[in-house]
Amino acid sequence: MKDFWISSGHHLLDRDEGGGLLVTDEFLKVYLARPELMPPSDACAAERALYDALLGAPRRPVSASDIAAIADPDARENWQQMVAFRNHLLRHKTLEAAYAALMRQRHGTTPPLFINQLVHVIMRNALDGCDDARIIRAAEMFFRTQRVAQHEGSLIAADEETIGGTALSPVSPLVSMLGIPVDANIDVLTEANAASYWDRSDRFDMAIDLTGGRDGLAALAQAMTLWVSHILGVEVTIEPLTELRDVNLVWYVGLDADATRIGDRLWNGDDIDEAALSCVMGFFRLTFADPAVVLDKARGEPVYLILAMTPEKLIRMKPQNLVTGLPISHLEAVS
Repeated sequence: MKDFWISSGHHLLDRDEGGGLLVTDEFLKVYLARPELMPPSDACAAERALYDALLGAPRRPVSASDIAAIADPDARENWQQMVAFRNHLLRHKTLEAAYAALMRQRHGTTPPLFINQLVHVIMRNALDGCDDARIIRAAEMFFRTQRVAQHEGSLIAADEETIGGTALSPVSPLVSMLGIPVDANIDVLTEANAASYWDRSDRFDMAIDLTGGRDGLAALAQAMTLWVSHILGVEVTIEPLTELRDVNLVWYVGLDADATRIGDRLWNGDDIDEAALSCVMGFFRLTFADPAVVLDKARGEPVYLILAMTPEKLIRMKPQNLVTGLPISHLEAVS
């Protein structure tokens, strides 16, 4: 089996009999390695003592007084967030269950970074055994912002963080189009170069073609199918549509904030202007294998999924909407 996304930390976790991820001390220690938590040279004794104690026993109870004793206010806030997140993980049997519960609680003050890291490792688990690089590349959209550009009639999405620099003398049309640094090595994933994905998966430096009717949106549909099955234990089929015409929009899920706003307007029968429609990246139809799991008001009807980009051409996908937004009569995470 080909390995990928080593940076997710999946090797540090155990698995239960159902395939869910079990928290280990090694996984918790990764959070202590973050620069926000490593005590600087001028850290107070209380902060150093707390850090050393958790490094030796990462499940050790931490009291409010332990954190209040830290002199630096920014450090106190960082420790409050990290300990609250750690405690949430430890209250649940698996990371999948912890994530689903966090999303249903609207995740409060949990830093987005922590949530994206959870999605990263859980999706890595959901994709375990997948040998299709297109599906795995599409799944990067679940936890990494994408920038979209039009090139020769195609809609190409590349990792926003990877292409964050500015090229002074671009060496290829793709580099010029996306504003990629000259020393970056970005390729659009194709059948011809898919084998190279595995060795570079942690660099997030392969772009994906999301043009309607092509493999990119179909791969994203497969990734979403695996996600729903893994998190909710519900079997679904998701297929991309080339257009949204003459559909009964009984239930829909926006896969990002902009898509939700567009879906709300469609559901209310409002006119959608060309500017808003041009931001739509994809429509999908979701059907349930077992209609009995569907809420009565949506039973017998497909669910429509909408993916959009911002006016700045960014895709910030919210996979939690697939956890909290589907019309399922029981919302139980794999645990």
